[in-house]
Amino acid sequence: MNPLDIRHVNVVQYINPLREGGSMPAIVKADDDFLYVLKFRGAGQGKRALIADLLGGEMARAIDMKVPELVFMHLDDSFGKTEPDEEIQDLLNFSVGLNLGLHYLSGSITYDPIADQVDSLTASKVILLDSIISNIDRTAKNTNLLKWNKELWLIDHGASFYFHHNWPTWQDHLQRTFPLIKNHVLLKQANDLAAAANTIKSSLNEQRLEDITLSIPAEWLEDESEEMTPDEMREAYKTFVLSRLNKIDQLINEIENAR
Repeated sequence: MNPLDIRHVNVVQYINPLREGGSMPAIVKADDDFLYVLKFRGAGQGKRALIADLLGGEMARAIDMKVPELVFMHLDDSFGKTEPDEEIQDLLNFSVGLNLGLHYLSGSITYDPIADQVDSLTASKVILLDSIISNIDRTAKNTNLLKWNKELWLIDHGASFYFHHNWPTWQDHLQRTFPLIKNHVLLKQANDLAAAANTIKSSLNEQRLEDITLSIPAEWLEDESEEMTPDEMREAYKTFVLSRLNKIDQLINEIENAR
C-alpha cells in the first residue's frame, strides 16, 4: 500500500552524520544519484518517529506547504561493517531495512526567528497544522524550518503524534487540545488563523488522510508488544487527526489566547 506513490531508493554511500540532533540522521547518497537526509529506524524513538515524520510531512504538503520530498530508503548491512565509529556502526546495524529519507536541500539555512520574516497566512498554516498533529518540536531553540531559495521549508515532524508511544491510552488524546502551542516559534506571526483553517479543512479531507495513513509501511507498524494491528493503528492516526479538525475552532482559540 502506497497511495501517495512515495519512491523507494537504495542507499549507496554514507557521507556524514548530522550530529545536531539526538537521533543523529545522516547525509547519504542513493542509487538515483541524489543526496538525502536519512532518518534511521534504529535511532532513539525508532520507527514511530519515522511514522510521525512521514505523516506530518505529507499533511504539510497536502496544505501546500513546502516540504522536501520524502522517500523510503533501503539500507543494507554492508555500511555497518565498514564504519569505524562504534556509535554510528551500531546505528547502521540497527537500521538495516526500510528507513525514511528527505531530499537534501543543499545550501539551505536554518530559519532565524529574529532575522527572518514569514507572512501571516503561512505562519498560521504552520502553527495550526502543528497544533493538529501535536508537534512539540517547532520552538525558537529548534525551529525545524529552513530557508531555501528564499522560501520557507518544513522539516522533521518526528516528535508529532506522541500519543503513539503509549497505544493503550491513545483514545484519551481525542478530547485534548495542545497547550504546548504556546512555545511555537511562529506564534506571534500567526494572525490569519481563520483562513488557514479553511485551507486545512478543505485539503485534509478524509480521503486524503486515508491515502496518507495507508502509505505507512506495515513493517513500521508491526510490534509484537502491541495488541493493535497495523490497520488499527492506521485508523487511529486518521481518527486522531479528524478529531482535531472537528475541534479546530478550539485550537484557534488556544493559539490566540497563547499569543
